[in-house]
Amino acid sequence: MFVRVRPPRRWPNADRPADTVAPVKVIGLTGGIGSGKSTVAAKLVARGAHLVDADQIVRDLQRPGAPVFDAMVERFGPGIVAADGTLDRAAVASIVFADADALEALNAIVHPAVRAEIARQGSQHAHTDDVVVLDIPLLDRVGVTLPLAGVVVVDVPVELQVERLVQHRGFSEADAWARIAQQRSREDRLDDADYVIDNSGDEAALERAVDAAWEWIERLPAVAA
Repeated sequence: MFVRVRPPRRWPNADRPADTVAPVKVIGLTGGIGSGKSTVAAKLVARGAHLVDADQIVRDLQRPGAPVFDAMVERFGPGIVAADGTLDRAAVASIVFADADALEALNAIVHPAVRAEIARQGSQHAHTDDVVVLDIPLLDRVGVTLPLAGVVVVDVPVELQVERLVQHRGFSEADAWARIAQQRSREDRLDDADYVIDNSGDEAALERAVDAAWEWIERLPAVAA
């Protein structure tokens, strides 16, 4: 675990007078697939945070009849629709993870809608003293329009990511490595971190790490919108 103290880097208007700053603290939470990021998010919620879950937002936006769902079917064809009419996520993954152009097209459909919904949910906490955790797997690619007080990265060695994906999520080893390769590198994530939670240990170690992270979050100053 480390804490990096540095000025804000991602948001405009950070030089506004302090008395215009809402006390809400928005924390970006990220980590590679299999890192345990969702587990950490749940633990932060248990300590009082409010969660904005980008993965859940994506699932909601991709429900049958939603504009994002319709745009995806128009772009990729009816083969991405399961027999029950819902999105066949495995079919989508098989297309986009083998084709960079297809992945770019998917992102162009999904990401603007995700950004808008993140902003909408985050704005519900404006002018409160809440802690809002933005759980965003690809923090740099999706983009964030809300002012972040800090970025927390959940970190594990890549080999442990693969092991967890194989043991707990039914991936083949080859599929696990391929999925990890589509994400930001571990080094890039750590370079963006203001705080790192090491999740390579047991449950008790993770509880202690989240306790320490929560104490750090509570000490952070708010950032102007």
